[in-house]
Amino acid sequence: MHKVSFIGGGNMAAAIIGGLVASGTSPTDIEVVEINADARAQLSARFGVVVHSDLSQARLHDLIVLAVKPQSMPLVAASLASRLAGHLVVSIAAGVRVADLARWLGGHARIVRAMPNTPALVQAGIAGLYAPPAVSQEARSQAEAVLRAVGGVVWVADEPQLDAVTAVSGSGPAYVFYCIGALEAAAVAQGLTEETARRLALQTFFGAAKLALESGEEPAVLQQRVTSKGGTTERGIAALEAASVQAAIGQAVEAASRRSAELGDELGRLA
Repeated sequence: MHKVSFIGGGNMAAAIIGGLVASGTSPTDIEVVEINADARAQLSARFGVVVHSDLSQARLHDLIVLAVKPQSMPLVAASLASRLAGHLVVSIAAGVRVADLARWLGGHARIVRAMPNTPALVQAGIAGLYAPPAVSQEARSQAEAVLRAVGGVVWVADEPQLDAVTAVSGSGPAYVFYCIGALEAAAVAQGLTEETARRLALQTFFGAAKLALESGEEPAVLQQRVTSKGGTTERGIAALEAASVQAAIGQAVEAASRRSAELGDELGRLA
């Protein structure tokens, strides 16, 4: 792994840093610029990485991960622009499009945009990545290696597809937590204790996802195996179908994707 500079040291940056260190990157090969003193102290204590309070103090390694809030990106990019040469810039800021980031960086074009998700905090994430055609395969591999430290990666061919990635896997954990909460509440309504309901709901989601991942079979096939003719699962699935749950999930993803595109437009108008 190349030496890496992180601009921003929040939760997602900390997760990636932890993954990199766990996979063999030397902490001294990682520097972090973070304005919050408590966050700097935690990063230094947890991982032993080099920390700075200001961008001017940073060495800026060949691979730079921009992990600041999207609204802060124009100002941070402007401060960075004059110091860039052949650097590879990986942005994990939600909604910030490559063309806008390149403009704020003074025309710098060696950019990969990534959309990770919060399960990266437990090294079980999935990230969508996009790079313009001019970005080399070597650079793409370097960016991919950074995100692979906290989970899987998928590449999209066209940047607007990252809006769909955002809607599915970026927002998706919230949909899953919503469903876990609903199953837990239903269990309590059936007379189970809250503790039992929570354990049943969590382990059921975890186990079903693990089975789907490891079996490699289609969800519909796995569903059918649980669904005996005239049995309890068939009756439950029929209730879900009657309530148009599948359609509702589709509507949720569509709404989130549309909002992702709107946010990209709004961020692009920032100076």
